[in-house]
Amino acid sequence: MTLSPSPSDKTTWRARLQAARKAVPAEQHAREAEALVAQVGWVVGSLGAAPGDVVCGYVPVGTEPGSLAMIDVLRDAGYRVLLPVVPMAGDRTVGAGPLDWAEYQGAEALRLGRYRLREPAGPTLGPPALALAKAVLVPALAVDRAGVRLGRGAGYYDRSLTRVEPGTPLVAVVRDDELVEALPSDPHDVLMTAALTPTRGLVPLG
Repeated sequence: MTLSPSPSDKTTWRARLQAARKAVPAEQHAREAEALVAQVGWVVGSLGAAPGDVVCGYVPVGTEPGSLAMIDVLRDAGYRVLLPVVPMAGDRTVGAGPLDWAEYQGAEALRLGRYRLREPAGPTLGPPALALAKAVLVPALAVDRAGVRLGRGAGYYDRSLTRVEPGTPLVAVVRDDELVEALPSDPHDVLMTAALTPTRGLVPLG
């Protein structure tokens, strides 16, 4: 994919990346998801996490790369998987973040949350729970070689990832074409340490 909007135009980047994702055939999306599932276990282990450790992930929705099976693989391997819970309307944190977190207890224990995200229905652990993570899988529309991540623009992850312990691996999960040379950035952006793509595998950044 060739992307050539202005380096400072995040809106243009988001529009073109989302359009490109929508154009991916269902069969290709499924193949790429399977490739990510096949890699995620050893990737998390290679980052220093061990069974019993906390790994923060997310459930892909819509055109996002991956599938729920990525989370199941980690849980089945013995990791304690925490998933994000977006504050609902009426919560005092809405509009300012950060994300809350809850433990994944299986697909049957998920509910539909804000933005139609699937979230654990069990008790939440609060935003500070992110500091327990030995590795964090982060959704992204794209990430660049310096580690700059482009999200959907709500800012939840930028307000949340400052809570990780120093040195914790932050892995942006993207399609192969979404690992790009350079993205627009802001001072508040939290840099990723690696990207995980279907065919390139784990790519160190920075």
